[in-house]
Amino acid sequence: MNDPKERIETRKERQVKSREEDSVLIRDAVAGDQRAFTQLQKKYYPAIANLIRRMLRNSDDVEDLVQETFVKAFRAIETFNHDYAFSTWLYKIASNHCIDFLRKRRLKTFSIDQPIETRDGEMRYEIADDSWSPDGEIQDREKLRILNKAIEDLPEKYKRVIKLRHEEELDYQEIADQLGLPLGTVKAHLFRARALLFKKLKNKVYHFYPDR
Repeated sequence: MNDPKERIETRKERQVKSREEDSVLIRDAVAGDQRAFTQLQKKYYPAIANLIRRMLRNSDDVEDLVQETFVKAFRAIETFNHDYAFSTWLYKIASNHCIDFLRKRRLKTFSIDQPIETRDGEMRYEIADDSWSPDGEIQDREKLRILNKAIEDLPEKYKRVIKLRHEEELDYQEIADQLGLPLGTVKAHLFRARALLFKKLKNKVYHFYPDR
């Protein structure tokens, strides 16, 4: 094993074996075996968490974005092309999701009230509001109604964790402590709850919850 060529061949063999393993699990997941996708999630969770952590540099949001990445992958698993590595496909989903998250966060934190210093003194932004429409408020209320109905229709164990996470804004450990559940169970319940909500709401509202 001291020969560099032998080490390279061994590494290649591991890569081939890993891809073959992934292909079997993906086919099983497409066929409806959720345990197969759970195995994929466990296999790639550390790598995806590390990628997102490096992109965000904020540990508070990493867990949610990792879960949302796997939810997106779970929903799109039938579109996966077996000619490519599953890890590459998954990394692309994760990085795109992070970019969207960061873009939305920048937009949300941009302040038009902050004055600009110029040679002639302070100036302020004056932006005309052309986004309002007469039925906009009605649409927002309808989306909220659909969202609340979808949450209420969730199984009780999933509904509790979704509400504690997104309405009361508890972190994962706080939810586990409050419900007396293992941390892993809380994560699994949140993943399943989000997957169910995505499925229910994908053609009804744009987002089942705002990104955090």
